[in-house]
Amino acid sequence: MWTTEHLTEFSDYVREDALYPLWWLAGLRGLRRGELAGLRWADISLETRELTVVQQLIHVNDRLRVVPPKSEASQRTIALDTETIRLLHRHKLKGFDTADWVLTREDGQPVRPDYLTYRFRYVVAASGLPPIRLHDLRRDAASTALAARVDLRTIQGQLGHASIVLTSDTYTSVLPELHHAAAEATARLVLTTARRTGHRLQKQKRTVHLRRRPTNRPPR
Repeated sequence: MWTTEHLTEFSDYVREDALYPLWWLAGLRGLRRGELAGLRWADISLETRELTVVQQLIHVNDRLRVVPPKSEASQRTIALDTETIRLLHRHKLKGFDTADWVLTREDGQPVRPDYLTYRFRYVVAASGLPPIRLHDLRRDAASTALAARVDLRTIQGQLGHASIVLTSDTYTSVLPELHHAAAEATARLVLTTARRTGHRLQKQKRTVHLRRRPTNRPPR
């Protein structure tokens, strides 16, 4: 599992990579490998900042096939942030708008899903970061969203899960910084309540006044 720091370091390392928009969408929006490979420009609205998942690419018997998403819940519309829109717009200006597919080979044909797995493994190894699978970015996208205080119901819709239980049990491995934030928030709530109700939870420092011991010495 990667932390947010790992993800930002990786994004910096691959920012000039031809597949950078794919890595970004996987790491921040949690798209599956087949969904990324099957993404078309017709599925993206740069104006409304939305991406609609309506199909995926799979590799069967040495041929690419377009099939529906994994489940009915996987057919979803995902909101995109302004940085993602900027990356996609720049990607389009590089000439990729001449093809139907967002991610293509030099001949304009879509990228094979298994190539994405191979390519991701290669760039991660070259970056020197801890090794993870491409699918792990999907899980990390959920954890990063949690760290950003996104509620589980919204994350469920983003990932295309039919059940919020699946979202909670499978993809919300809590980031270390979220553990610390939760600890701070819990303590802050208790301390704030104590101040509001007039209770003292912290030990007050006492000022100790030393008394001079009487002496039997006669006055000079």
